[in-house]
Amino acid sequence: MRINSAIQAAIDLTAGAAGGTACVLTGQPFDTAKVKMQTFPNMYKGIVDCFVKTYKQVGFQGFYKGTTPALVANIAENSVLFMCYGFCQQIVRRIVGVDRKTKLSDLQNAAAGSFASAFATLVLCPTELVKCRLQAMHEMQLSGKIVQGHNTVWSVVKGVIQKDGPLGFYRGLSSTLLREVPGYFFFFGGYELSRTFFASGRSKDELGPIPLLLSGGFGGSCLWIAVYPVDCVKSRIQVLSMAGKQTGFMGTFVTVVRTEGVLALYSGLKPTMIRAFLANGALFLAYEYSRKLLMKQIDSY
Repeated sequence: MRINSAIQAAIDLTAGAAGGTACVLTGQPFDTAKVKMQTFPNMYKGIVDCFVKTYKQVGFQGFYKGTTPALVANIAENSVLFMCYGFCQQIVRRIVGVDRKTKLSDLQNAAAGSFASAFATLVLCPTELVKCRLQAMHEMQLSGKIVQGHNTVWSVVKGVIQKDGPLGFYRGLSSTLLREVPGYFFFFGGYELSRTFFASGRSKDELGPIPLLLSGGFGGSCLWIAVYPVDCVKSRIQVLSMAGKQTGFMGTFVTVVRTEGVLALYSGLKPTMIRAFLANGALFLAYEYSRKLLMKQIDSY
């Protein structure tokens, strides 16, 4: 049975949502550590120190601050990302002049993923801003940058609207785009390249769960290695803007390098890499199996 474009988009969107949920549930504690260490690198000696201090000061729930907006962010981002990925693959096929059923090369899939990420950024930026602020709220209070923090999603949302209006949710949009577009080239490129390696001449669709987990982990690692300094600047802009007007991407980047050194741009890299491998392995495993299940259901009718 040939599946039309609308049904295919719905399948990709649903499978992307399943992947986004798996990604957050697997990697949220490491993402929390990443944001804390990026924004306040002088407060923590490393990942273990960050985990210990967070547990002592806030408790276990401190690792899951921002989980609700993180779920919304990842479900929204990955739904749009994978839906647009399918469309962008068709655009790439038209550009290179091949049939719509032709398998794309790993490089062509990477380009399609990069195009798709630009659309996903528009739904990701607002929810990620709320998530980052919730994750670093305790440190903002400890550092004296704010007197009283907002501890719920709604209070953060209300604070952004009152202070900056609806456009306030798009603080850090340029740095998010600078992270997503090149990052997802490496993300999808690394994933497809790894699947090609494991397939060894077979169809990639025949791969089992372990190769998919490892391929997803490799793709996620490629993304973060490529764009981590950009993400660090983005986190600072989104969190520190709570305390007042924050400079843009280049201003923040130059300030961090001048005052703290280049290595400050890599604060929190270790928990990020652990999270990248685990969470993105879970993301692609959930996405591929959800997609196969939905395709079988549609084919059976």
